[in-house]
Amino acid sequence: MIEKIYNPKQIEESIYKFWEESGYFEPDITDFEKPRYCIMMPPPNITGALHLGHAFQQTIMDILARYNRMNGKNVLWRIGLDHAGIAAQILIENKIFNQTKTPKNNDLKNSLLKEIWSWKEQTEKLINYQIKRLGNSVSWTNTRFTMDPQMSFAVKEAFIRLYQDNLIYKGKRLVNWDYKIQTAISDLEVSYKQVKGLMWYIRYKLEEYSKSNNHTISTNKNIYITVATTKPETMFGDVAIAVNPEDSRYKKLIGKYVLIPLINRKIPIISDEHINPNKGTGCVKITPAHDFNDYMIGKKHKLCMINIFSTYRKILEKPEIFCSQSQFYDKKNCYIPTIFRNLNCDQARTMITSTCNQLNLIEQIQHYDVTIAYNNRTGTIVEPMLTNQWYLKTTYLAKQAKNIVEKGSIEFIPEQYKNIYFKWMDNIQDWCISRQIWWGHQIPAWYDNTNKIYVGHCEKDIRKNYKLHHDTKLRQDHDVLDTWFSSSLWTFSNLGWPKNNNLLKFYHPTDIIVSGFDIIFFWISRMIMMTMYFIKDDKKNCQIPFKKIYITGLVRDKFGQKMSKSKNNVINPIDIIDRISIHTLSKNHINNNYDSSQTIKKPPYNKNTPKKNCVNEIITYGADSLRMTLAALSSYGRDIHWDINRLIGYHNFCNKLWNVSKFILLHTTNQDCGINYQQDKLLFSLPDRWITSKLHQTIQIFYQELHKYRFDKIINLLYEFIWHQFCDWYIEFIKPTLYCSTNTQKLIGTRYTLITSFETLLRLSHPIIPFITEKIWQKIKLIIKIKEKTIMLQSFPKYNISDINLNVIIEFEWIKDLISEIRTFRTQTGILYKTPLHIALQHISSRIKKYILENNRTLLQVAQLKKIDFLKDNDTFSQKSFNIPLHESELIVFIPDVFNKQIAIDKLHKEIKLITQKINYIQKKIDHQNEYLKVNCIKEQEKLIFYTKTKNKLHNHLSIIISL
Repeated sequence: MIEKIYNPKQIEESIYKFWEESGYFEPDITDFEKPRYCIMMPPPNITGALHLGHAFQQTIMDILARYNRMNGKNVLWRIGLDHAGIAAQILIENKIFNQTKTPKNNDLKNSLLKEIWSWKEQTEKLINYQIKRLGNSVSWTNTRFTMDPQMSFAVKEAFIRLYQDNLIYKGKRLVNWDYKIQTAISDLEVSYKQVKGLMWYIRYKLEEYSKSNNHTISTNKNIYITVATTKPETMFGDVAIAVNPEDSRYKKLIGKYVLIPLINRKIPIISDEHINPNKGTGCVKITPAHDFNDYMIGKKHKLCMINIFSTYRKILEKPEIFCSQSQFYDKKNCYIPTIFRNLNCDQARTMITSTCNQLNLIEQIQHYDVTIAYNNRTGTIVEPMLTNQWYLKTTYLAKQAKNIVEKGSIEFIPEQYKNIYFKWMDNIQDWCISRQIWWGHQIPAWYDNTNKIYVGHCEKDIRKNYKLHHDTKLRQDHDVLDTWFSSSLWTFSNLGWPKNNNLLKFYHPTDIIVSGFDIIFFWISRMIMMTMYFIKDDKKNCQIPFKKIYITGLVRDKFGQKMSKSKNNVINPIDIIDRISIHTLSKNHINNNYDSSQTIKKPPYNKNTPKKNCVNEIITYGADSLRMTLAALSSYGRDIHWDINRLIGYHNFCNKLWNVSKFILLHTTNQDCGINYQQDKLLFSLPDRWITSKLHQTIQIFYQELHKYRFDKIINLLYEFIWHQFCDWYIEFIKPTLYCSTNTQKLIGTRYTLITSFETLLRLSHPIIPFITEKIWQKIKLIIKIKEKTIMLQSFPKYNISDINLNVIIEFEWIKDLISEIRTFRTQTGILYKTPLHIALQHISSRIKKYILENNRTLLQVAQLKKIDFLKDNDTFSQKSFNIPLHESELIVFIPDVFNKQIAIDKLHKEIKLITQKINYIQKKIDHQNEYLKVNCIKEQEKLIFYTKTKNKLHNHLSIIISL
């Protein structure tokens, strides 16, 4: 027997230890004949513990790994950690500053790197513990870290090959620049928000009227044009004024020149179709060195670029000019007035607008909603900045990566994300791969005194390969590679590339990647590009990193925000799995409608918890309940809003499974269960044959939905079958047989069906709820005489069409409907369950009648009846009765003496009122037709039809009762 009370804390850690120590998670890399299956876990960052978003994706991956392992495949599920470049350095810098109050400086580099490595060791232990507690069946033998020596070698090798193939270059381009941490950052780190700001309308004098006044300007509109801008501080970097070529106001001015206020540098008026004539004044000042849109226009029109800011967001002493001699710029007036030098952006804005106003150069100032970019890790405003960076050319790589998806070699699930991928690939820009931080893969490039570039693994290799004289001094580039560069090599560097080993040959390409939609651009697309470039099959064809891309929604907090360590809004899955107080659970943003006064009533009763402590009750939900909840909430790419009530429901399900296992063990341990019998020698009842047919139907649908990656549907399927079909109906129907049957053959047939069906259900459920199924299966296997040691290596159930008997299903469903109608009648009329009812059946089939006669005692007990009569078509009776249509038959319930007519009428009125409210609510939702309901409209209409039919049925019942 197993423990009386289901306590996941007592079973889960010991079971995982048993799995891990037995080596069940490890693939057999010597067996190349066995079908293989490979998943690479997206490496969590070392910045902190896993949160529910990680748990969600890892649950999906583990379901797939366990399912394929049970199907006989040689499964490799590789894990590792990402060094998280900027995020990790910021974290440790802040930690050091808070402890020592020492700001970042070059002397701090070695101690900072040492501290990060120490942090990595601590975080790795924590994350590995979390992975184990979640039940993930990962390979622990060769975990990877993106800064390990082997991985570092792979990263350097990739850079060197790309550079040698002329795909990597160094150049000065516009990047997102965080002036606080002094580095370029990727688009992923940039967020946007609207703030209240101002729009300045500034007058730029036409050059042909420049001699009229050198400083001030009159209000004569013929001698100036007005430019609307939210960034007047970039004025000294202007290189042109752009207008729409179809704007009639400015057509005559195209090709002429204006003077920049305060410095009188002349710049051309150009035309560009991207200028919106209805925004501002229709005139846009073009500052390519300080705006991404201006940068593109500048390149298109071959304009020079003038940088006026330092990397610390201060006005330079002297502008930096980047242009060829063929490009126009007014060299004489390209300067920054002394009073503005070394001012920060905000100070410069104030002084420039104030000076312009004094000179009558500002036409008007309007309040305006300004969109600003900021680093979501530091909160610092991000500015476009011209800097020297390393870039990877992406046009050729992106074309290959797009074509392979178009051919169908890589499948997106759901398919709509393929279009997002294509859009990104069609508009891809060269990838800035360098970062100005200390933590990361230092770029394997060296410079001599003339700044000539040499690329190689180390200085020794460079001197040898380039045949440099020993007197030639070399210095290594200080920059490190973008974290996404090393991550883009993940699927193949994880398997030992650049060595062409057996592991790489056998397990690459991998089968699937599970990832959030927010990093399709930054990780998924780059993995495809890099893999196709570096990895070739035996025929020299480009290889793909994975065959399928399963895109998940994001787990969000109660405010709809993505759960993120940097936002400090995460929930640690261990808090839910192990022990967490209701107060803490509420504090951790479980959901928007969280009500602890309601929730404390729902967790299973624990006799060891004193009643006086119920308000602060400690809840132990376990990994299985969490896994079930997360899988149930996964619906094709939709975001997940965490709901504690779903978790409680699935914990109750696990508790139900535990309790039914105790019942089954009680009635099968040391009993003849027919295991050694041939099936044709056993006698199976209708419930036995029905549950067998329904089980095979369930397995069939399970296969179909799992292969569609509809994890939400397989959870609903399991829940419905195990709780409602197996427990509520089958177990109840066989209890009379188990308790008091004198028919030995029938009893053995029922025990056989009970124990074998339940063992099949455990295997079916194992990929989703591995701990509880393993624990129960260890007991069940002794009865079935299975010698293998673990359920996780048992074969996954397969359905057999010949075992699905539709006639049996129809017959038993008729019996279920009969009992359901009787129970509904009790509920609606207020007749208690303890009051036995007398019923009669009319117009029923001979097969149903035969079953009822043969199982009269069972039906009387299950439905709490005292008598069942069979009426012929023309039979009449004088006793008051309630007639209920039942398919093509008629159910007659004779009204007992204890019946209270008024109570029944009052209950029906109450039921009708409640169901009317539901109908009105659903109808209102359908009529509203917002975006959410457009997706769920069909489901809502199905509910409306169901409740409408139920209401009509209640009205009929009410009419009958009133007439009694």
